[in-house]
Amino acid sequence: MANTVKILDVLSLTHNVKRIKTEKPNGYQFTPGQATEVAINKKDWTEEKRPFTFTSLPDEDHLEFVIKTYHDHKGVTNEIDSLVEGDELIIDDAWGAIEYKGTGTFIAGGAGITPFIAIFRDLEKKGEIGENSLIFSNKTGDDVILESYFNDILGENFISTLTHQNIEGHENKMVDMDFLKRHIENFTQHFYVCGPDAMVKDVSKYLEMLGANPEGITFEK
Repeated sequence: MANTVKILDVLSLTHNVKRIKTEKPNGYQFTPGQATEVAINKKDWTEEKRPFTFTSLPDEDHLEFVIKTYHDHKGVTNEIDSLVEGDELIIDDAWGAIEYKGTGTFIAGGAGITPFIAIFRDLEKKGEIGENSLIFSNKTGDDVILESYFNDILGENFISTLTHQNIEGHENKMVDMDFLKRHIENFTQHFYVCGPDAMVKDVSKYLEMLGANPEGITFEK
């Protein structure tokens, strides 16, 4: 069912990532890691739906999305970049296969971090971060979403790697078989993978080759 919600706040997190808070419809439900189809309530844009993940928690009184904007084509995210407080979005019901199933390693590429934001926020609130770890791959240091937050809650269990830049505090490697072998000791744990389709496919394949149970790898199918 479609709901029209007003934007309450817009904040820039990086040079091309916005955090957008909106009203929350009465009775609206989702679980951390889920997404919804979003359209902009403006002429010519109401039928242009795109999937975005909730980064708020289910019990909060608002909804929140962290959205990477792309300016190389005049699409939905380019239009979202110009939205301000008071504008409106149209959202559908929640959906998605990514949910927390137990302690494990989260592997994200770029904007694929978004379902993990809500999961980690939920774990932090419950005091259950435990030994969960995050491998987060981006092109450059400027692309790393919520870097200080993940450093704070995960410490040494947060590994940031950059494919196009070599700077202190980050690795400068692709997340390939060798990378996974160096950073993961236990392949019987849960794995959560989200990012570009090719990355998800490759990383899932590498994990299986290294001994991970295919049933223990969670990703958006």
